[in-house]
Amino acid sequence: MISDAARLERSVWIDGVEVAPERATVSVFDRGFLYGDTVFETFRTYQGHPLCLDQHLERLATAADAVGIVISEPLASIAREVRAAVACTGIGDRYVRVTLSRGVGSLGLDPRGATRPRRIVMVEPLIASDPSHYERGVDVVTVRSERSASRLASLKTGNYLEGVLAMRDARAAGAVEAIYVDARGRVLEGSWSNVFCVTGRRIVTPPLRDGILPGLTRAAVVRIARETGLDVAEQGVSLEALLGAEEAFVSSSLRELVPVVRVDGRSIGAGAPGPVTVSLLRAYRAWTVASSESEARPTGSA
Repeated sequence: MISDAARLERSVWIDGVEVAPERATVSVFDRGFLYGDTVFETFRTYQGHPLCLDQHLERLATAADAVGIVISEPLASIAREVRAAVACTGIGDRYVRVTLSRGVGSLGLDPRGATRPRRIVMVEPLIASDPSHYERGVDVVTVRSERSASRLASLKTGNYLEGVLAMRDARAAGAVEAIYVDARGRVLEGSWSNVFCVTGRRIVTPPLRDGILPGLTRAAVVRIARETGLDVAEQGVSLEALLGAEEAFVSSSLRELVPVVRVDGRSIGAGAPGPVTVSLLRAYRAWTVASSESEARPTGSA
């Protein structure tokens, strides 16, 4: 029996069964542990409802298909598991992670020995970002990466060591995020975010063809910006263009839109969150509220 106290903190479901968090384990022979042989999605809730749940699970399925991990349950069933796991944790905004591992297999890179993929849903209280990040903006650093040349670049897989090391570099420099830049000087994305730069009423974000993650928050920002009359271009962004922008920001499901005011110690624009970024953050948050209210509305209601 899982205690009510435990439910208020976190919830873990493994292959559709709720497990006490302190007993939630996987085998040391699981390929997710051995080789990062997993795909995953992370997202958050608003008013108790996971934002863009269906789209996140569709992206998960796309990644699983790309690496050959078989999803044994319909996405609708996994969606019900996610909602049940969220409901177990009471009120408040939550962080949700859904992981698919190829499962247990023999030692060695050949994946054919793993025949029973494992599905894990984890829900924890959302740790809110520092309010100053939105009020005063954040510092980021750039790191060299050739991830755009990798066939895994556009997928969320368990091979995250590059991101771990990038974040270590960012923290060592007193920064909040690390932005990947390739050998040709093209800005790609952050370790946990997509990147945008603003000049006047024109917004530019790197295109998906550069191998970046097709962020759902990124897509929402592009749509909202266009609906509000802004000119949005999905095209290559050089490091020089980013440094010369009037405004810049990064986006993610967990942190929404975060203004960037310094890159590698150099100020962006006035060195403070700009009006376009502030306006888009406000519009994005309004959209999340409307989306949550729509999710909460009973089927068939107006």
